[in-house]
Amino acid sequence: MPGLLLRDARPWRAGGRADLLIRDGVFAGIGPGLPAGDAEVLDLGGRLVLPGLVEAHCHLDKTLFGGPWRPHSAGPALADRIADERVHRAELGLPTPAHVTALLETMAAAGTTHVRTHTDVYAGIGLTGVEVVRDVAARLAGRVTVEQVAFPQSGILTNPGTAELLERAIGLGVGTVGGIDPAGMDRDPVRHLDVVFGLAERHGVRIDLHLHDPGTLGVFELDLIVDRTRAAGLAGRVTVSHAYALAQADAATQDRLAAGLADAGVTITTAAIFDFPVPPVKKLREAGVNVACGHDDIRDLWSPYGSGDLLERAMHLAYRSTFRRDEDIEIALEAVTFGSAHALGLERYGLVEGASADLVVVDAETPAHAVVTRPPRDLVVKAGRIVARSGALTSRVN
Repeated sequence: MPGLLLRDARPWRAGGRADLLIRDGVFAGIGPGLPAGDAEVLDLGGRLVLPGLVEAHCHLDKTLFGGPWRPHSAGPALADRIADERVHRAELGLPTPAHVTALLETMAAAGTTHVRTHTDVYAGIGLTGVEVVRDVAARLAGRVTVEQVAFPQSGILTNPGTAELLERAIGLGVGTVGGIDPAGMDRDPVRHLDVVFGLAERHGVRIDLHLHDPGTLGVFELDLIVDRTRAAGLAGRVTVSHAYALAQADAATQDRLAAGLADAGVTITTAAIFDFPVPPVKKLREAGVNVACGHDDIRDLWSPYGSGDLLERAMHLAYRSTFRRDEDIEIALEAVTFGSAHALGLERYGLVEGASADLVVVDAETPAHAVVTRPPRDLVVKAGRIVARSGALTSRVN
Protein backbone atom coordinates (compact mmCIF):
# COMPACT_ATOMS: atom_id res chain seq x y z
CA MET A 1 0.00 0.00 0.00
CA PRO A 2 1.51 3.40 -0.94
CA GLY A 3 2.06 5.83 1.89
CA LEU A 4 0.12 9.07 2.42
CA LEU A 5 1.42 12.28 3.99
CA LEU A 6 -1.08 14.91 5.11
CA ARG A 7 0.80 18.18 5.50
CA ASP A 8 -0.23 21.14 7.66
CA ALA A 9 -3.11 19.42 9.48
CA ARG A 10 -4.74 20.40 12.76
CA PRO A 11 -5.32 17.02 14.46
CA TRP A 12 -7.94 17.19 17.21
CA ARG A 13 -6.28 17.23 20.64
CA ALA A 14 -2.77 17.58 19.19
CA GLY A 15 -2.43 21.16 20.39
CA GLY A 16 -1.40 22.68 17.07
CA ARG A 17 -0.50 21.94 13.48
CA ALA A 18 1.30 18.78 12.44
CA ASP A 19 1.91 16.44 9.52
CA LEU A 20 0.32 12.99 9.53
CA LEU A 21 2.32 10.21 7.90
CA ILE A 22 0.38 7.05 7.07
CA ARG A 23 2.00 3.77 6.05
CA ASP A 24 0.57 0.25 5.89
CA GLY A 25 -2.81 1.48 7.10
CA VAL A 26 -1.60 3.05 10.37
CA PHE A 27 -0.26 6.37 11.55
CA ALA A 28 3.50 6.03 11.21
CA GLY A 29 4.34 9.54 12.36
CA ILE A 30 2.68 12.70 13.67
CA GLY A 31 4.60 15.92 13.94
CA PRO A 32 5.93 18.94 12.04
CA GLY A 33 8.10 18.65 8.94
CA LEU A 34 7.86 14.89 8.43
CA PRO A 35 9.76 13.55 5.37
CA ALA A 36 7.47 12.26 2.64
CA GLY A 37 9.73 9.65 1.11
CA ASP A 38 7.66 7.90 -1.56
CA ALA A 39 4.31 8.80 0.04
CA GLU A 40 1.60 10.74 -1.76
CA VAL A 41 1.46 14.27 -0.29
CA LEU A 42 -1.73 16.24 0.33
CA ASP A 43 -1.60 19.77 1.78
CA LEU A 44 -4.54 20.31 4.16
CA GLY A 45 -3.91 24.01 4.60
CA GLY A 46 -4.49 23.91 8.34
CA ARG A 47 -7.85 22.16 8.18
CA LEU A 48 -9.16 20.24 11.18
CA VAL A 49 -8.64 16.47 11.30
CA LEU A 50 -10.94 14.26 13.37
CA PRO A 51 -10.61 10.52 13.93
CA GLY A 52 -12.97 8.36 11.89
CA LEU A 53 -16.54 8.69 13.18
CA VAL A 54 -18.05 5.62 14.85
CA GLU A 55 -21.77 4.80 14.68
CA ALA A 56 -22.68 2.98 17.91
CA HIS A 57 -26.36 2.23 17.36
CA CYS A 58 -28.40 1.88 14.18
CA HIS A 59 -30.64 -0.64 12.38
CA LEU A 60 -29.36 -1.22 8.85
CA ASP A 61 -31.70 -4.16 8.24
CA LYS A 62 -34.76 -1.94 8.66
CA THR A 63 -33.74 1.00 6.48
CA LEU A 64 -35.57 2.27 3.41
CA PHE A 65 -32.72 4.68 2.66
CA GLY A 66 -32.29 5.50 -1.02
CA GLY A 67 -35.75 4.18 -1.91
CA PRO A 68 -39.06 5.92 -2.60
CA TRP A 69 -40.51 8.08 0.16
CA ARG A 70 -42.89 6.16 2.40
CA PRO A 71 -45.22 8.04 4.75
CA HIS A 72 -44.97 6.94 8.38
CA SER A 73 -47.86 4.63 9.34
CA ALA A 74 -47.18 3.47 12.91
CA GLY A 75 -48.83 4.69 16.09
CA PRO A 76 -46.92 6.52 18.83
CA ALA A 77 -46.18 3.63 21.21
CA LEU A 78 -43.25 1.23 21.06
CA ALA A 79 -45.67 -1.68 20.62
CA ASP A 80 -47.32 0.18 17.72
CA ARG A 81 -44.05 0.51 15.86
CA ILE A 82 -43.14 -3.13 16.41
CA ALA A 83 -46.55 -4.27 15.13
CA ASP A 84 -46.50 -1.91 12.15
CA GLU A 85 -43.10 -3.17 11.10
CA ARG A 86 -44.25 -6.79 11.35
CA VAL A 87 -47.17 -5.99 9.01
CA HIS A 88 -45.25 -4.05 6.36
CA ARG A 89 -41.75 -5.48 6.45
CA ALA A 90 -42.39 -8.34 4.05
CA GLU A 91 -44.31 -6.25 1.51
CA LEU A 92 -41.38 -3.81 1.33
CA GLY A 93 -38.89 -6.64 0.89
CA LEU A 94 -36.88 -5.79 4.00
CA PRO A 95 -34.05 -6.19 4.53
CA THR A 96 -33.07 -4.89 1.09
CA PRO A 97 -29.41 -5.01 0.02
CA ALA A 98 -29.82 -1.85 -2.08
CA HIS A 99 -31.12 0.16 0.88
CA VAL A 100 -28.44 -1.15 3.22
CA THR A 101 -25.78 -0.33 0.64
CA ALA A 102 -27.13 3.18 0.04
CA LEU A 103 -27.09 3.99 3.74
CA LEU A 104 -23.63 2.55 4.40
CA GLU A 105 -22.17 4.42 1.43
CA THR A 106 -23.73 7.66 2.67
CA MET A 107 -22.31 7.05 6.13
CA ALA A 108 -18.85 6.34 4.73
CA ALA A 109 -18.88 9.50 2.59
CA ALA A 110 -19.78 11.49 5.72
CA GLY A 111 -16.78 10.14 7.60
CA THR A 112 -18.12 7.10 9.42
CA THR A 113 -15.51 4.34 9.46
CA HIS A 114 -17.16 1.85 11.86
CA VAL A 115 -20.81 0.93 12.39
CA ARG A 116 -22.59 -1.13 15.04
CA THR A 117 -25.99 -2.22 13.76
CA HIS A 118 -28.74 -4.09 15.61
CA THR A 119 -30.16 -6.76 13.29
CA ASP A 120 -33.54 -8.30 14.04
CA VAL A 121 -33.52 -11.99 14.92
CA TYR A 122 -36.85 -13.72 15.64
CA ALA A 123 -39.09 -16.51 14.44
CA GLY A 124 -40.52 -15.67 11.04
CA ILE A 125 -37.50 -13.73 9.80
CA GLY A 126 -34.83 -16.01 11.23
CA LEU A 127 -31.32 -14.97 10.25
CA THR A 128 -32.20 -13.33 6.92
CA GLY A 129 -31.26 -9.87 8.17
CA VAL A 130 -27.94 -11.07 9.53
CA GLU A 131 -27.06 -12.64 6.20
CA VAL A 132 -28.08 -9.61 4.12
CA VAL A 133 -26.16 -7.14 6.27
CA ARG A 134 -23.16 -9.48 6.39
CA ASP A 135 -23.01 -9.74 2.61
CA VAL A 136 -23.34 -5.99 2.02
CA ALA A 137 -20.76 -5.26 4.70
CA ALA A 138 -18.33 -7.66 3.05
CA ARG A 139 -18.66 -5.78 -0.26
CA LEU A 140 -17.99 -2.44 1.44
CA ALA A 141 -15.27 -3.64 3.80
CA GLY A 142 -12.65 -1.30 2.37
CA ARG A 143 -14.86 1.73 3.03
CA VAL A 144 -16.55 0.97 6.36
CA THR A 145 -16.41 -1.80 8.98
CA VAL A 146 -19.74 -3.19 10.20
CA GLU A 147 -20.35 -5.03 13.47
CA GLN A 148 -23.73 -6.70 13.97
CA VAL A 149 -25.73 -7.14 17.16
CA ALA A 150 -28.16 -10.08 17.14
CA PHE A 151 -31.24 -8.18 18.30
CA PRO A 152 -34.42 -9.85 19.70
CA GLN A 153 -36.80 -7.05 18.67
CA SER A 154 -39.89 -8.72 20.14
CA GLY A 155 -38.30 -10.21 23.22
CA ILE A 156 -36.65 -13.52 24.01
CA LEU A 157 -38.84 -15.37 26.49
CA THR A 158 -42.09 -14.26 24.84
CA ASN A 159 -40.91 -15.55 21.46
CA PRO A 160 -39.98 -19.23 21.67
CA GLY A 161 -36.98 -20.12 19.58
CA THR A 162 -35.41 -16.66 19.74
CA ALA A 163 -32.66 -17.69 22.17
CA GLU A 164 -31.64 -20.46 19.77
CA LEU A 165 -31.62 -18.02 16.85
CA LEU A 166 -29.40 -15.63 18.80
CA GLU A 167 -26.93 -18.46 19.31
CA ARG A 168 -27.05 -19.38 15.63
CA ALA A 169 -26.38 -15.74 14.71
CA ILE A 170 -23.26 -15.83 16.86
CA GLY A 171 -22.25 -18.95 14.92
CA LEU A 172 -22.46 -16.88 11.73
CA GLY A 173 -19.94 -14.42 13.11
CA VAL A 174 -22.13 -11.88 14.90
CA GLY A 175 -19.95 -10.43 17.66
CA THR A 176 -22.54 -8.92 19.99
CA VAL A 177 -25.74 -10.27 21.53
CA GLY A 178 -28.65 -7.94 22.22
CA GLY A 179 -31.60 -7.75 24.54
CA ILE A 180 -34.65 -5.55 24.98
CA ASP A 181 -36.57 -4.39 28.05
CA PRO A 182 -36.06 -7.50 30.19
CA ALA A 183 -38.97 -6.49 32.43
CA GLY A 184 -41.28 -4.50 30.16
CA MET A 185 -41.01 -6.81 27.16
CA ASP A 186 -40.27 -10.24 28.62
CA ARG A 187 -41.79 -9.73 32.11
CA ASP A 188 -38.87 -11.59 33.68
CA PRO A 189 -35.67 -9.53 33.85
CA VAL A 190 -33.65 -12.21 35.63
CA ARG A 191 -34.35 -14.95 33.08
CA HIS A 192 -33.92 -12.53 30.17
CA LEU A 193 -30.49 -11.49 31.46
CA ASP A 194 -29.65 -15.13 32.13
CA VAL A 195 -30.04 -15.79 28.40
CA VAL A 196 -28.12 -12.71 27.23
CA PHE A 197 -25.24 -12.95 29.69
CA GLY A 198 -25.13 -16.72 29.30
CA LEU A 199 -24.60 -16.38 25.55
CA ALA A 200 -21.94 -13.73 26.07
CA GLU A 201 -20.04 -15.84 28.58
CA ARG A 202 -20.23 -19.06 26.53
CA HIS A 203 -19.21 -17.50 23.23
CA GLY A 204 -17.02 -14.56 24.26
CA VAL A 205 -19.22 -11.95 22.57
CA ARG A 206 -20.20 -8.46 23.69
CA ILE A 207 -23.61 -7.34 24.97
CA ASP A 208 -25.76 -4.38 23.88
CA LEU A 209 -29.21 -4.14 25.50
CA HIS A 210 -32.05 -1.82 24.48
CA LEU A 211 -33.56 -0.40 27.67
CA HIS A 212 -36.65 1.75 27.11
CA ASP A 213 -38.35 0.84 30.41
CA PRO A 214 -38.94 4.08 32.34
CA GLY A 215 -38.78 5.23 35.92
CA THR A 216 -38.06 2.98 38.86
CA LEU A 217 -38.50 -0.14 36.72
CA GLY A 218 -35.69 0.96 34.43
CA VAL A 219 -33.50 1.91 37.39
CA PHE A 220 -34.04 -1.56 38.85
CA GLU A 221 -32.95 -3.13 35.55
CA LEU A 222 -29.86 -0.92 35.33
CA ASP A 223 -28.85 -2.13 38.79
CA LEU A 224 -29.35 -5.72 37.66
CA ILE A 225 -27.20 -5.17 34.57
CA VAL A 226 -24.43 -3.56 36.63
CA ASP A 227 -24.48 -6.50 39.07
CA ARG A 228 -24.46 -9.09 36.27
CA THR A 229 -21.61 -7.32 34.47
CA ARG A 230 -19.49 -7.33 37.61
CA ALA A 231 -20.30 -10.97 38.38
CA ALA A 232 -19.45 -12.08 34.84
CA GLY A 233 -16.25 -10.05 34.66
CA LEU A 234 -17.43 -8.33 31.49
CA ALA A 235 -16.13 -4.81 32.17
CA GLY A 236 -15.84 -2.87 28.92
CA ARG A 237 -17.96 -5.41 27.02
CA VAL A 238 -21.51 -4.40 28.02
CA THR A 239 -23.57 -1.53 26.63
CA VAL A 240 -27.00 -0.26 27.60
CA SER A 241 -28.67 1.65 24.77
CA HIS A 242 -31.21 4.43 25.42
CA ALA A 243 -31.45 4.02 29.22
CA TYR A 244 -34.37 6.43 29.47
CA ALA A 245 -34.80 5.72 33.18
CA LEU A 246 -31.34 7.12 33.85
CA ALA A 247 -32.48 10.50 32.53
CA GLN A 248 -35.71 10.36 34.55
CA ALA A 249 -34.12 9.49 37.89
CA ASP A 250 -33.51 12.06 40.64
CA ALA A 251 -30.03 13.50 41.07
CA ALA A 252 -29.03 11.20 43.93
CA THR A 253 -30.10 8.09 41.99
CA GLN A 254 -28.25 9.33 38.90
CA ASP A 255 -25.10 9.77 40.97
CA ARG A 256 -25.41 6.27 42.42
CA LEU A 257 -26.07 4.68 39.04
CA ALA A 258 -23.22 6.61 37.40
CA ALA A 259 -20.79 5.34 40.04
CA GLY A 260 -22.00 1.77 39.54
CA LEU A 261 -21.86 1.93 35.75
CA ALA A 262 -18.34 3.35 35.85
CA ASP A 263 -17.14 0.74 38.33
CA ALA A 264 -18.66 -2.12 36.32
CA GLY A 265 -17.39 -0.77 32.99
CA VAL A 266 -20.83 -0.46 31.36
CA THR A 267 -21.24 1.91 28.40
CA ILE A 268 -24.35 4.05 27.94
CA THR A 269 -25.35 4.70 24.32
CA THR A 270 -27.86 7.38 23.41
CA ALA A 271 -29.39 8.57 20.14
CA ALA A 272 -30.97 11.81 21.44
CA ILE A 273 -34.02 11.34 19.23
CA PHE A 274 -37.42 13.04 19.33
CA ASP A 275 -38.38 13.93 22.92
CA PHE A 276 -37.18 10.66 24.46
CA PRO A 277 -35.15 11.20 27.64
CA VAL A 278 -31.42 11.74 27.11
CA PRO A 279 -29.09 10.39 29.82
CA PRO A 280 -27.11 13.04 31.73
CA VAL A 281 -24.07 12.81 29.47
CA LYS A 282 -21.87 15.33 31.25
CA LYS A 283 -22.55 13.83 34.69
CA LEU A 284 -21.85 10.35 33.36
CA ARG A 285 -18.55 11.38 31.80
CA GLU A 286 -17.46 13.17 34.97
CA ALA A 287 -18.17 9.94 36.89
CA GLY A 288 -16.03 7.94 34.45
CA VAL A 289 -18.83 6.27 32.48
CA ASN A 290 -18.17 5.69 28.79
CA VAL A 291 -20.86 7.35 26.64
CA ALA A 292 -21.46 6.46 22.99
CA CYS A 293 -23.91 7.75 20.41
CA GLY A 294 -25.67 6.63 17.24
CA HIS A 295 -28.65 7.37 15.04
CA ASP A 296 -31.01 4.55 16.03
CA ASP A 297 -33.51 4.26 13.14
CA ILE A 298 -32.75 5.95 9.82
CA ARG A 299 -35.58 6.41 7.31
CA ASP A 300 -37.43 3.22 8.08
CA LEU A 301 -40.82 2.07 9.38
CA TRP A 302 -39.92 3.38 12.82
CA SER A 303 -38.86 6.88 11.80
CA PRO A 304 -38.76 8.92 8.58
CA TYR A 305 -35.79 10.90 9.90
CA GLY A 306 -32.03 10.37 9.82
CA SER A 307 -29.20 11.32 7.48
CA GLY A 308 -26.35 8.97 8.33
CA ASP A 309 -24.17 11.97 9.25
CA LEU A 310 -22.67 11.50 12.71
CA LEU A 311 -21.65 15.13 13.06
CA GLU A 312 -25.34 15.95 12.72
CA ARG A 313 -26.16 13.33 15.37
CA ALA A 314 -23.52 14.84 17.68
CA MET A 315 -25.17 18.23 17.17
CA HIS A 316 -28.54 16.75 18.22
CA LEU A 317 -26.95 15.25 21.32
CA ALA A 318 -25.31 18.55 22.24
CA TYR A 319 -28.55 20.47 21.60
CA ARG A 320 -30.71 18.05 23.62
CA SER A 321 -28.13 18.23 26.43
CA THR A 322 -28.27 22.07 26.33
CA PHE A 323 -24.54 22.24 25.68
CA ARG A 324 -23.40 25.74 24.67
CA ARG A 325 -19.76 26.02 25.71
CA ASP A 326 -17.15 24.59 23.33
CA GLU A 327 -15.79 22.16 25.90
CA ASP A 328 -19.29 20.76 26.48
CA ILE A 329 -20.10 20.48 22.76
CA GLU A 330 -16.89 18.46 22.41
CA ILE A 331 -18.36 15.93 24.84
CA ALA A 332 -20.96 15.15 22.16
CA LEU A 333 -18.19 14.82 19.58
CA GLU A 334 -16.37 12.44 21.91
CA ALA A 335 -19.51 10.28 22.01
CA VAL A 336 -19.45 9.69 18.21
CA THR A 337 -15.69 9.09 18.21
CA PHE A 338 -13.81 7.82 21.26
CA GLY A 339 -16.91 6.79 23.24
CA SER A 340 -18.38 4.74 20.42
CA ALA A 341 -14.96 3.29 19.56
CA HIS A 342 -14.61 2.07 23.15
CA ALA A 343 -18.11 0.55 23.06
CA LEU A 344 -17.16 -1.42 19.93
CA GLY A 345 -13.86 -2.50 21.44
CA LEU A 346 -11.68 -0.77 18.84
CA GLU A 347 -8.20 -1.18 20.26
CA ARG A 348 -6.22 0.96 17.81
CA TYR A 349 -8.24 4.15 17.53
CA GLY A 350 -7.46 7.85 17.43
CA LEU A 351 -4.98 10.25 15.90
CA VAL A 352 -1.92 8.67 17.49
CA GLU A 353 1.06 6.75 16.15
CA GLY A 354 0.33 3.06 15.70
CA ALA A 355 -3.44 3.53 15.48
CA SER A 356 -5.44 2.57 12.41
CA ALA A 357 -5.36 5.53 10.02
CA ASP A 358 -9.07 6.41 10.07
CA LEU A 359 -9.75 10.13 9.78
CA VAL A 360 -12.03 12.89 8.55
CA VAL A 361 -10.91 16.31 7.31
CA VAL A 362 -13.23 19.31 7.70
CA ASP A 363 -12.89 23.06 7.26
CA ALA A 364 -13.81 24.20 10.77
CA GLU A 365 -12.23 26.58 13.27
CA THR A 366 -12.68 24.24 16.24
CA PRO A 367 -14.19 20.80 16.97
CA ALA A 368 -17.26 22.50 18.45
CA HIS A 369 -17.60 24.57 15.28
CA ALA A 370 -17.54 21.32 13.27
CA VAL A 371 -20.38 19.87 15.36
CA VAL A 372 -22.56 22.95 15.11
CA THR A 373 -22.04 23.67 11.38
CA ARG A 374 -21.48 20.10 10.05
CA PRO A 375 -19.20 21.22 7.21
CA PRO A 376 -18.62 19.07 4.12
CA ARG A 377 -16.19 16.21 4.59
CA ASP A 378 -13.23 17.25 2.47
CA LEU A 379 -11.41 13.95 2.89
CA VAL A 380 -12.19 10.59 4.51
CA VAL A 381 -9.47 7.98 5.05
CA LYS A 382 -10.16 4.43 6.19
CA ALA A 383 -7.21 2.24 7.25
CA GLY A 384 -4.88 4.49 5.27
CA ARG A 385 -6.92 4.50 2.06
CA ILE A 386 -8.83 7.50 0.71
CA VAL A 387 -12.49 6.51 0.50
CA ALA A 388 -14.16 9.91 -0.03
CA ARG A 389 -13.33 13.40 -1.25
CA SER A 390 -15.52 16.49 -1.05
CA GLY A 391 -18.40 14.51 0.46
CA ALA A 392 -18.50 11.86 -2.28
CA LEU A 393 -17.11 8.34 -2.32
CA THR A 394 -14.14 7.78 -4.57
CA SER A 395 -14.75 5.46 -7.52
CA ARG A 396 -12.30 3.06 -5.97
CA VAL A 397 -10.63 2.69 -2.60
CA ASN A 398 -7.12 4.01 -3.31
